[in-house]
Amino acid sequence: MRLALGAAAAVVGAFVLFFTLAADGAETAEAAGWEQVASLSQRRSYIASAQLGEQIFAAGGMVGETGRPLAVFTRYDAKRDEWTVLPQLPVATRAAAAAGVGDTLYVIGGTTPAGNTDAVWAWDGRSWSERAQLPSARFNHAAITVGTEIYVLGGFREGQELRDVLVYDTVADTWRASTPLPRANHAFDVVVFGGELWVIGGRRGEEVLREVQILDPRTGRWRSGPAMPKPMELLGAAVVGEEIHAVWESTYQIYDAGSGTWRDGPRPGVTRHALQTFYVGGALYTVGGCTTALRDSPIVERRRL
Repeated sequence: MRLALGAAAAVVGAFVLFFTLAADGAETAEAAGWEQVASLSQRRSYIASAQLGEQIFAAGGMVGETGRPLAVFTRYDAKRDEWTVLPQLPVATRAAAAAGVGDTLYVIGGTTPAGNTDAVWAWDGRSWSERAQLPSARFNHAAITVGTEIYVLGGFREGQELRDVLVYDTVADTWRASTPLPRANHAFDVVVFGGELWVIGGRRGEEVLREVQILDPRTGRWRSGPAMPKPMELLGAAVVGEEIHAVWESTYQIYDAGSGTWRDGPRPGVTRHALQTFYVGGALYTVGGCTTALRDSPIVERRRL
């Protein structure tokens, strides 16, 4: 009985400590300008997510405790602070990449219950349709829009990080190869900044990366960018004017083009990896992800800038 009571007391103490820390974290985040807004309809990480106008789309993902891929598809309206559940992805998929061109959202690659996939799905606001397949399957890659093309970079397949850069022409529904990454990489994020593609952080083997690689899509040439002070993987990054904001767990780093340097931003209230980050309507949003306790989160945080 004493052992049982002692175990119960330990559990209660752990819950008290958890909620005390959570409350302290929320207060600290609120003081730093972070606030929680409408949550996802389901807790999930490794979402394929992209922005169209002032709306954020979140497709698929997974339940972290089981690794089970999801088909759920939702849209966030930043003006109304409201999520809408939309028709599901045709195939449950996790760790895919997404990008938007015009009014169409594209979900590319990832992992399904049958394994890694080369599928490309397009949502036109009414229904899903299948488009030209990736030249090769992959997951933990990144996708970014340049005009009417989508660049798909790196990723992971068959136990190896990838270097290839593939470009999808959304008008012709065709793929072509571009200049490969300088070194293989996965679990990074990419933004268009100053007309160039900035690949930020990631993982190579057991190493979490500080590096930044920059591709000029006009010339196809890569160069090294300003390395981050702290390594980041499974991060979310967004462009805010002349800055890049990158968030991963408790790390928030901001690159200032004017000074050419990185600085620390205020710590978010909920520490998460495998999240997505967007800048919409004057505010930074972090969506979904997996907490450091390895539990998926439905939380969306906002920081007005």
